[in-house]
Amino acid sequence: MDPAQFEDIRPYRDDEVRPVLDRLIADPEMSHAVAHFLVPKLARLEGPVAWLVRQFLRFELRKARDVRGVQEVIAKYMDLVVRRTTSEFTISGLDNLPRDRACLFVSNHRDIAMDPALAIVSMFKEGHETARIAIGDNLLTKQFATDIMKLNKSFVVKRQAGSRREKLQAATQLSNYIYHSIVNDNEHVWIAQRSGRAKDGLDRTNPALAAMFAMTKDKETPFADYWRKLHIVPLAISYEWDPCDAQKARQLYYEEHKEYRKGEHEDLGAIAKGVVGQKGHVHTAFGTPIEGDFHDVASIAEEIDRQIIGNYVLHPTNLIAYQMAYGEVPDLPVGYPAKPWRPEEHEETRRTFDERMAAIDERWRHKAIQGYANPVVSRLAYE
Repeated sequence: MDPAQFEDIRPYRDDEVRPVLDRLIADPEMSHAVAHFLVPKLARLEGPVAWLVRQFLRFELRKARDVRGVQEVIAKYMDLVVRRTTSEFTISGLDNLPRDRACLFVSNHRDIAMDPALAIVSMFKEGHETARIAIGDNLLTKQFATDIMKLNKSFVVKRQAGSRREKLQAATQLSNYIYHSIVNDNEHVWIAQRSGRAKDGLDRTNPALAAMFAMTKDKETPFADYWRKLHIVPLAISYEWDPCDAQKARQLYYEEHKEYRKGEHEDLGAIAKGVVGQKGHVHTAFGTPIEGDFHDVASIAEEIDRQIIGNYVLHPTNLIAYQMAYGEVPDLPVGYPAKPWRPEEHEETRRTFDERMAAIDERWRHKAIQGYANPVVSRLAYE
């Protein structure tokens, strides 16, 4: 498989890192974004703060000469994000994964940037090689954002391809690149289980994703053997609090009324909110590699769903929302390690949840509540 066919979607190579970093340091929008993250109260003082931020970036990135060097710097600041915005960050399942072969991590998708970032942080912490990350070209509306993502091993999913032929070409190229990354380069890959976030809280794999994986398969190779080549590992990420819950509910409401229009840089705004917003307890649960005899696209999608829903850590906010929506609480454990649900232990969380929902516009408040309740709905369906 000729790597040249991936030139327009691949991440940056090691030899490209330094020139890209120098461009980033000189980019005013990059300085502005970093200022808002590090010193939000002073970021409005554009001139002096922008100069200081450029000096800070130049110092922090001075030793980075390859992708690993960049990721070491990013890891330091991701640790800062985790400390600032989570009450607890837990990981499960990584100790069961092989270290001598690449895996295709198929993840549920709640937050544009934090989902893959937390997966990478988890792998980095546990000493695993990090993954190449699939990102939609809808996120590449700013050069500095494109550079950051491609420096961090992100590759492009062409969601805005026009004609049917272009869509087919884009899907074939993507399928080939994922296969090439795992089988030829021995590089992990992270990809969401469907296009776009699960704004309603229902984590379901689009069978078309599995069909895309299989586009590289030759006619002689059975489906089950092909899946085993890809080493698919389902990944479930759960947030106690969703920083974008109100915005997601609002979007669902306006989509339902055929009145929603996405702003030009709306996704970048959602990325920023997801990064800096409070998340409470966050858990990443890595499943087991899919090695069984799954003979078609539908069955592999079903197995991915079974593992994601089964491994998803339910939080008190999920059971509180379920009770608000359905009037009762099922006998399901919460947290990690899992503990029995005892409502008297979570009265403060209930008050916070009530206040949070009350602050959301009443037109789409029920959609926000349902978004928190739906992971419970999914778990009950698989019990």
